[in-house]
Amino acid sequence: MTSAAPNAAGPVPSGAAASDPAGLDPDCELCEAARFTHWYFEDELCWVADCEVCATPMVVWKRHGTDPPAPALEAMLARLTEAGEQRFGPNGGIVDQVMRQIPGHFHAHYRDADWMSRRWNEPPSRYTGVGTTRVTR
Repeated sequence: MTSAAPNAAGPVPSGAAASDPAGLDPDCELCEAARFTHWYFEDELCWVADCEVCATPMVVWKRHGTDPPAPALEAMLARLTEAGEQRFGPNGGIVDQVMRQIPGHFHAHYRDADWMSRRWNEPPSRYTGVGTTRVTR
């Protein structure tokens, strides 16, 4: 008997859309993964892009749910920190795992000291491809 190859995204978490084999919720903004802002990174586990609300780097799990397995969480936070340091420099911010506006889908932000005012004081970034140079509108 052969076993299936493990899925890099991990098992579908509790709370994932049971009818969708990919673990996505068709009504979830983060599952939609619309490409409006700059994208720093993407793989089979997650994507990292500027948050539309606060304009700071945000990592999003590619599964709908709130409790990624520990190895997946560690990998996602590492990608987020890389993007945050690319944007704000080494030790330029902190990881914030509080899911304020979309509490049903795991995501975390890399917050710099100016994150509260950033969306009002800077033009938003725009999508030009994954891993490309960050461009503002």
